Amino acid sequence: MENGAAPTARPVIVAIDGPSGTGKSSTSKAVAAQLGLSYLDTGAQYRAITWWMVTNGIDLEDPTAIAAVAGKPEIVSGTDPAAPTITVDGVDVSGPIRTQEVTSKVSAVSAVPEVRTRITELQRSLAAAAEHGIVVEGRDIGTTVLPDADLKIFLTASPEARAARRSGELKGADVHATREALIKRDAADSSRKTSPLAKADDAVEVDTTELTLAQVIECVVTLVEEKRAGK
Repeated sequence: MENGAAPTARPVIVAIDGPSGTGKSSTSKAVAAQLGLSYLDTGAQYRAITWWMVTNGIDLEDPTAIAAVAGKPEIVSGTDPAAPTITVDGVDVSGPIRTQEVTSKVSAVSAVPEVRTRITELQRSLAAAAEHGIVVEGRDIGTTVLPDADLKIFLTASPEARAARRSGELKGADVHATREALIKRDAADSSRKTSPLAKADDAVEVDTTELTLAQVIECVVTLVEEKRAGK
């Protein structure tokens, strides 16, 4: 952090949305760390509530059953970009929530309005509590969760680029299968009735297809610094 400038600067709320495999998490964490901001991975919260439901044998084919227990698990997100944490009822679930079983079910759970209401409230309270500002990444942050965010960014990339990145993360994954899964999840998340994946009208779109991660981070840091300087 240069000259300790970040903490004295006005707190800034940055919303970063976009589909899977666009570099949202890596970019958001790096930007938050570089600028001295808190960081929140909202997808991890949806994964956490999905993990809890899978673990507790909730029928995920039944939205009514999901809605009935949406308020039960206690989900706590640590917002340090260097070491973000997530627990459910005091249990560290940062590993279990990344399994294929949870990944395949998270869209169904996330589509239930009661789940979104519960998690959105959690996200808003974390953003409001961030003393120096926060980078919040997800799919409906700029449109639904934090519509008054100081800066909204929508990351995109071609399905091919996203699949290559995601299969690189999922060791040994088949790029073609990964691409199909990404497109299917995008379709589910974009078409759901409650808070679909969408670009806010006032968001800055950044296509990451041809950019390195370092270039994406630099671009977003510049946008945030410009926003902070202009206030």
